[in-house]
Parts: sequence; C-alpha cells; structure tokens
Amino acid sequence: MTVPVFLAGPADLARAEFTLGGPEGRHAAAVRRLRAGERLDLTDGAGAVAECEVLDAGKDSLRVRVLRRYEEPAPAPRLVVVQGLPKGDRGELAVEMMTEAGVDVIVPWAASRCVTQWKGERAAKSLARWRSTAREAGKQARRFHLPEVAELATTAGVAELLSAAALGVVLHEEAGTALSGLEPPAAGDIVVVVGPEGGISGEELAVFREAKAVPALLGPTVLRTSTAGVAAAAVLQARTGRW
Repeated sequence: MTVPVFLAGPADLARAEFTLGGPEGRHAAAVRRLRAGERLDLTDGAGAVAECEVLDAGKDSLRVRVLRRYEEPAPAPRLVVVQGLPKGDRGELAVEMMTEAGVDVIVPWAASRCVTQWKGERAAKSLARWRSTAREAGKQARRFHLPEVAELATTAGVAELLSAAALGVVLHEEAGTALSGLEPPAAGDIVVVVGPEGGISGEELAVFREAKAVPALLGPTVLRTSTAGVAAAAVLQARTGRW
C-alpha cells in the first residue's frame, strides 16, 4: 500500500512534532485508522511535503513526528483545462479524473450551449463541490501540488487565457489537426478548451481563433464532455514528457 497523503498548514509542517486535527486528523484516525509507527505524508498542497510517522492515535487526531521535509517542484509546462459545464454530476467526475491525470488548473466555463447554468447560490455550491472533489482526488492521487479550480469563466475570459498561453487548443470534431501532432512548449501554459454536451458554437470558435487558439481533433471517436478533458490531458502529458 502507498503511504497516504493528508493536508496540513505550513506552520504545522515546520514543526518537529504536532497534532494533526480537524477533518484531516479525523479522517486519518477514524477512517484510515492509522496507528503508532505507521507512515503518512503531509503537504500544504503547494509543493511542501513532510514525511511523518504516527506517534500516537487519538479518537479524531494523530500525534505525528516529521522525519523529512522537502519541496516538490511544480511540473512544467502547466496544463490548464477549460471545461464547459456538463449536466448533473458529470462535472465532479470530470474534475476527479483530470485531477488524477495531473491537470494543474481547471476552469469552469459558461459556454453558450451549456444545459447547466451556474447562477446565484447554485454557482457557489457547484464551485465548492468542484474544489472539494479536486482536493480529495489530489490526495488520493498523491499529488503535492493540488490543482487550482478557478472561478466560473465567460467566453471572453477564456479568450484571455488562450491569448496569454504558450499553446492554446480548442478540441473540435471538425479540426484537421490531431492533438497528438501538436508541438507542445517546454514552459508556460498549455490551455485546452473542452466544450459542453452541445458543443462549441461557431461564434465561440471564431473568438478563440482570434485569440490564437488552434482547433485540434482528439481522436476518431466522440467522447463525452466529462471524459474529453482527461483524454486530452493524457495525450499532452505524454507529449510534454511529464509522463
């Protein structure tokens, strides 16, 4: 079994010994049932890592000793996926899989053909669910740099991301260029746009082309919007050498 990963604040990670409490300590002690002598890794989610040993297990907390500290460098180039809002709980599924695949930034996008709309209180709750999903999936995947889940973006906001990217890509079923054939940059951001169930409109595609984005074909089959992002991430992870 791999050593489990939990989140801790920078102040705790700097101590030689401390008590891991709160939701993380409760999960480690009551759910994972870690006991004295067992190992765990703690991270702040921004690259700082503390390899720890359990000294004592309480009902909902652990007393741990830090064995070693180090910094995990951030991967490059950075992979950003703009995800058109899917229906139902497929958004959380997409976030979970992209997190496991190593996507660095996930940007929810209110595309014109999205069936789902994030408005008012629903927007805040939906964004919170995406962020919680990314956090838990990141720990499960032993990621020491947790992905950022950005605020809901408009089409204009997505165009700005594409303009600033080292490589901007729009997944499109009518593209003549294969995603696997694109030459990825060594540094900077690779921004990939995934449309919703209804696809990307002609107007949106025109705006993204103006922002210097390249339409690209993911493959010969049609993927759901919730799986296209993770498939694209896998291709780019291999092409950049991150995998």
